[in-house]
Amino acid sequence: MMKEILREIGMIARALDSISNIEFKEYDLTKGQYLYLVRICENPGIIQETLAEMIKVDRTTASRAIKKLEMNSMIEKKEDDHNKKIKKLYPTEKGRNVYPFIKSENDYSNSVALAGFSEKEAETISNLLQRIRKNIEKDWEYVKKGNKRNY
Repeated sequence: MMKEILREIGMIARALDSISNIEFKEYDLTKGQYLYLVRICENPGIIQETLAEMIKVDRTTASRAIKKLEMNSMIEKKEDDHNKKIKKLYPTEKGRNVYPFIKSENDYSNSVALAGFSEKEAETISNLLQRIRKNIEKDWEYVKKGNKRNY
């Protein structure tokens, strides 16, 4: 049963990602870069490591996406006032202007996904998915540290 659930979640995620990549192409946002931009807009001053953990990707993947957003003038890095080694991420005006469109697309996708569900059902789905994410996060943290899971 669990295999089917994870397949369904994967298919939903890939379909939504594909839609977003097509719709955000006009803003030069590809390969999930919009996820990074949204998190930076919602958390100005976030550091790369925290952002990577939030999105559940490795540092290298986050670094590539951040570099592309920076080259595209969507975000900028600023040195921390107290520690010059720490680079904080901020949306530029261009990035802030794109954010409402991304947010609208997300809200629309949510409403499409939950069409025909009652408020109570939607809340139940949300709670169950959060529980699944928390279960998976434990393994993600474990494997990220170089460990192997026992099947």
